[in-house]
Amino acid sequence: MDFVRPRKKDGSVVGLVVEPGFVAAAQVSVNGVLGVERCAYRSLEPALVPDGEVTDPDGLALALKALFDDSGLDRKVRVGIASSRVVVRTLDLPPLLSDKDLDAAVRFQATAELPIPLDQAVLDYQLVGAVDTPDGPRTRVIVVVAVRDSVMRLLTAVRRAGLKPAGIDLSAFAMIRALHRPEGAEPLTTLYVNAAGMITLAVAHAGTCVFTRVAASGIEAMANALAPRHELTVEHARGWLEHVGRVPAGAPVDGDERIVASARDTLEEGVRRVAADVQGTLTFYGQQAGAEPVRRVVLTGPAAALTAFVEGLRAALGTEVEVGRVPELREGALNGIAAETMAVPAGLAVTEVAS
Repeated sequence: MDFVRPRKKDGSVVGLVVEPGFVAAAQVSVNGVLGVERCAYRSLEPALVPDGEVTDPDGLALALKALFDDSGLDRKVRVGIASSRVVVRTLDLPPLLSDKDLDAAVRFQATAELPIPLDQAVLDYQLVGAVDTPDGPRTRVIVVVAVRDSVMRLLTAVRRAGLKPAGIDLSAFAMIRALHRPEGAEPLTTLYVNAAGMITLAVAHAGTCVFTRVAASGIEAMANALAPRHELTVEHARGWLEHVGRVPAGAPVDGDERIVASARDTLEEGVRRVAADVQGTLTFYGQQAGAEPVRRVVLTGPAAALTAFVEGLRAALGTEVEVGRVPELREGALNGIAAETMAVPAGLAVTEVAS
């Protein structure tokens, strides 16, 4: 069983993200720029999607049904996945002439190199193109493999919510589609970072993903660290992190001084972990044959709406970090939701990057 691949004739499709701690959906239009026409966001109970894995399809279905009932969004959805159990590998294959040969070679090498047996998995891949390696010219592909049971639990929840899945896609690919901008004759290799319930990192050149990985050091991990320190629920801990994070580091914050101090410490530790994930990603990517130097870092996701987090990450990396947002194309489309939160859902609603 393969991923349900995006098709250009899907029609109007809503992008749907299911992350630890929240679900988000976006309906978009493209009129020279990708923008949000309508969107929705809803927090989740911690036990529903820990580490990006659906553990309670019925509970998630209820949350999804409420999200779509309240928003009026169309019910045909393309769903993004981002989980530490999704395996992503770069494979360099012999130069091939046909799509059939490429598909056969991907499956043959994936069987030998990936830790999930293909009869227990769903598999898809994205063609990067021809690269020069020490062994000569090769065809490079990004292969995505997920445990079938994990994907089926997600699809079960989506269908029980009354939604119609038009496809499944990797959140990293959607992030790139949403935030890529035409770069002229010499495209810049860019590291995109979605700081959400999980941390999704993707390196792209000319809008094509050439390396990606997922880390667990997201906002949900920070909330889970903060909550027991002050006997807070995880939901309240998320609220405190947002409340404190929207204020520049060192500026006064209203509220219980002990919790404010702990929230600041938690955010700072979270920044350090994400910075380490970024540095690790750059190291792993740089070890690939033909790797182009990364010239830009673009941060998106809920944490990108937090001033203290953005400032801290810039300082930790010692480089400029751009904040990636999708605009609203209709007044009030975002309905108070941070534009940074909608980048991945918006990217899931389309099938191509800007050209």
